Amino acid sequence: MNIVEAPEFKDLVTFVPNKREPIHNWFYYKEGFSRGLVDYFINAFSIKRGSIVYDPFCGVGTTMLSCKQHGIDSKGIDVSPLACFVSYVKTRNYEIEKLEARVREALKWKFERPKELPREKWLTRAFSKYALEDIIFYKNKIKEIESPERDFLLLGLMSAAMDCSYVYKDGAFVKIFKRSVPPLGKIFKYRIRKMLRDIKSMQTKEWLSCNAEVMLGDAREFKLEENSIDFVITSPPYLNKIEYTNIYRTEFALFFDLPETKLRSYICDRTDVPIEDAYFADMRKVLENLWYACKTGARLAIVIGGGCFPDHVVLPDVQLADIAAEIGFKLERILVARKSWCTRARTIKVGQIRESILILEK
Repeated sequence: MNIVEAPEFKDLVTFVPNKREPIHNWFYYKEGFSRGLVDYFINAFSIKRGSIVYDPFCGVGTTMLSCKQHGIDSKGIDVSPLACFVSYVKTRNYEIEKLEARVREALKWKFERPKELPREKWLTRAFSKYALEDIIFYKNKIKEIESPERDFLLLGLMSAAMDCSYVYKDGAFVKIFKRSVPPLGKIFKYRIRKMLRDIKSMQTKEWLSCNAEVMLGDAREFKLEENSIDFVITSPPYLNKIEYTNIYRTEFALFFDLPETKLRSYICDRTDVPIEDAYFADMRKVLENLWYACKTGARLAIVIGGGCFPDHVVLPDVQLADIAAEIGFKLERILVARKSWCTRARTIKVGQIRESILILEK
């Protein structure tokens, strides 16, 4: 296999650079990759307008939003209603005058104490009573507005609420850390003003000339039209890393009246087979669906991370490359972006894992 050390991608395979990017930074999603990574492959693959780029694990829409900024059509699916909501809000077209009017209206809302507050124990621990009162007041006001302006304001409130919470996301865990937090109303108003500035500056002719289609779906089962996709830029959940849905339990509890998805980080939710076997069986289904959807000559960039277990490590990039080859894809190369040590009990080294980018062609 053509395995190439590529440390220049070390930061690009993380979400961190998106903190500085307008619209991309509307919602922090630790599990995502950067706009810079998508921009790199748009250039490297010579992706032009008229092409369709697909992300079967779209998360909060980095691939689609980056394509939108280049005037390129895209499609994305995700199993998480939260992720799909964020992607939709970030990539849709807005009537700026209507949006400005709604933001001005929201900035003038006068607080009224809600009659009822959430009783869920987690939420009463995650927020002060005053923050919860503010959140529910704004949420109820936003519910009275029609979409898409409603969704725009709701995302602003969701992001502001997490800034005013006691929630601390530490890798695979969500913890409560009591601290001094800013007033919710002040942060919410700042956030929606900033979001409005972002969308006004980014919604160019290129932006408006293309489509970004966001769909709720499971990449193992979801099939696009045969031979309809020109390029794929994506990152599946990493093997045995974390329970993604647990990390966002606060957002789900506050803003979504939906059951939590049971999709785990290793994709499969079965417990009757070893995790590794389940993961690669599911990834085979994903790759088969990609083979069906991709045109001949389509190129794919897939970011994948290693599996860390108490007694061994797994390097999924090589195994996924083998599976892809069995299906019919040609492996161009594996770019090794970063390496790290898998440890147990914090200090005992089990082995070295890596984050890599598989470059495939149909």
